[in-house]
Amino acid sequence: MDKVNSYRILALNPGSTSTKLGLFENERAVFQENVKHEENELAPYAKRPLVDQLELRLAAVLGRLEARGADPAGFDAVVGRGGLLRPLASGTYAVGARMLAELKEAKRGDHASNLGAPMALALASRAAAGRAFIVDPVSVDEWTPVARLSGLEGLDRECLSHALNTKAVAKRYAREKGVRYADLRLVVAHLGSGISVSAHEGGRMVDVTNSMEEGAFSTERSGSVPVMKLVRLCFSGKHSEKEVAAMIFRRGGIASYLGTKDVPEVLRRSAAGDEKAKLVFDSMVYQIAKEIGAMATVLEGRVDAILLTGGMAHDRAVVEAVERRVGRIAPVRVHPGEDELAALAEGAIRVLRGEEEAIEYR
Repeated sequence: MDKVNSYRILALNPGSTSTKLGLFENERAVFQENVKHEENELAPYAKRPLVDQLELRLAAVLGRLEARGADPAGFDAVVGRGGLLRPLASGTYAVGARMLAELKEAKRGDHASNLGAPMALALASRAAAGRAFIVDPVSVDEWTPVARLSGLEGLDRECLSHALNTKAVAKRYAREKGVRYADLRLVVAHLGSGISVSAHEGGRMVDVTNSMEEGAFSTERSGSVPVMKLVRLCFSGKHSEKEVAAMIFRRGGIASYLGTKDVPEVLRRSAAGDEKAKLVFDSMVYQIAKEIGAMATVLEGRVDAILLTGGMAHDRAVVEAVERRVGRIAPVRVHPGEDELAALAEGAIRVLRGEEEAIEYR
């Protein structure tokens, strides 16, 4: 292979109980795997920071690479999922000491994605090029000041989102249309276990709903809830802070109403005459459409396209229901799933080809 025009890139996406990895030759996936970490392996780390699992995870990934005959010495770059870092601009970042130190401290949260950068650097050190990157972590923040105020001093809105998939989908759409991402005005709705709806203008994600605490409810997250009722719930003495957080973040949305997180099951129940299942599904779609409409106003009503992505975008019933409500705003295009490994590889490729500069994390 011509090394001037072709690159081999390993992409890593650590999750709570598994590590997804993919080897890419340019944009083509050579293979992708999901390495499961057994409960007995993870048990000793139950009360320790997730970054302590580094050696365990590396050994599992190296074992799978060896089985595939993929020698890290031949990689041009290794790219990992970005963790919970300070707010930063979108782009591909070189992994360095300051980034690693902050991820180890985990001041913004102890999350499996914090392992992405140290894993990338450890594996990249085995290659001649030795280049390690992260791409568009969840803390990407390109907001203008007007988007930050919540309405209560000291409780500003915080930009946390599905930035990796959202930005990748927007850039892929721009390539398909033969135009620059920076020249498009887009609304992107990531429809997954969390729903984030974002507005894109001038090559920046200028606003986005933080699916941890606002926006449309999803399969397991409550989205925005009536604030005074939430205050009374918190001070009722019936629930701890941890329990309330779980109700909002893991047991909210469809799960709280119907006891399931499975959208196809909800649709089957609805088709069988379950009026509550129908109401809950219709309400979720209604809220998604409202958020898309709100982001259209951020772009002053001038929207080139609405992009639907994430796991729920695979479901035609969801797509058609959303499109009925927002199709008059702008053309709706569907990019189903959240191919984060490909998005990571694409970010590294842009740097290797000289299309972008790797950003130093400061």
